[in-house]
Amino acid sequence: MPRTVEEILQHADELAERFESYEPNPADELDPGAVTLLRAAVAERSEAERHLLEAVRAAREAGMPWSAIGSFVGTSGEAARQRYGKKVA
Repeated sequence: MPRTVEEILQHADELAERFESYEPNPADELDPGAVTLLRAAVAERSEAERHLLEAVRAAREAGMPWSAIGSFVGTSGEAARQRYGKKVA
């Protein structure tokens, strides 16, 4: 939808006014300490999942059955195979 130059300038003025009069709501702000902890935890979980995949791959290469792997990761052998089977193949 084509707009005139005047409409574009008016819209720009409205946006500038909204920006200049913006007052942040402290309730909307995220706690930087909590954000830092969450980011670190996600990175650690990702690294732990990579490490687990490597361990499952090594266990399968060593001939360990899915039932034994499942017991180590806290699931049934079938659940372990479904979760990790395609990732370690």
